[in-house]
Amino acid sequence: MEEFRIDMRKPEEADPAEGIRCSQLCFKINHTMPYTEEYDALVKELFMDNIGENSRVMPPVTVVRGNKVRIGKNVVVMNNSLFMAAGGINIEDDVIVAANAQLISNNHDFYDHAVLTCKPVHLKHNCWIGAGATILPGVTIGENAVVAAGAVVTKDVEDNTIVGGNPAKLIKRL
Repeated sequence: MEEFRIDMRKPEEADPAEGIRCSQLCFKINHTMPYTEEYDALVKELFMDNIGENSRVMPPVTVVRGNKVRIGKNVVVMNNSLFMAAGGINIEDDVIVAANAQLISNNHDFYDHAVLTCKPVHLKHNCWIGAGATILPGVTIGENAVVAAGAVVTKDVEDNTIVGGNPAKLIKRL
């Protein structure tokens, strides 16, 4: 998949309005009673209605560029998750993202830190991201795959496998 770059010095690329929108909505979400109509409306607004039926995002949550996130049906995102979504994040149906997980689709250029390097993160159907796991830019987690707690995933994960460690390595085939 192709990497693309965002120069944060250029307002048309940096999209400061989206940053402000997400910061303010995350603040509201993180200070609103979950399982209420008000809470659900704020989450829908954060993801610009790109969240499927019966999906739940629990507070607190931090989302940067919620306009680049797509969440399928029956997804559970537990507390204290971080979505750095400049490169795009796509979560298919029936995925579980445990507490303190980080989905990171962008990084800074090593030589010019004002430039973001971006690649999408893709969580395929029925995968499970363990507590405290970090998924880095350009990574696809396969269907039915499990990422162990605390893992740092730097490469694609095959369907029907369990990975763990830093960097994450194959533990078992399901």
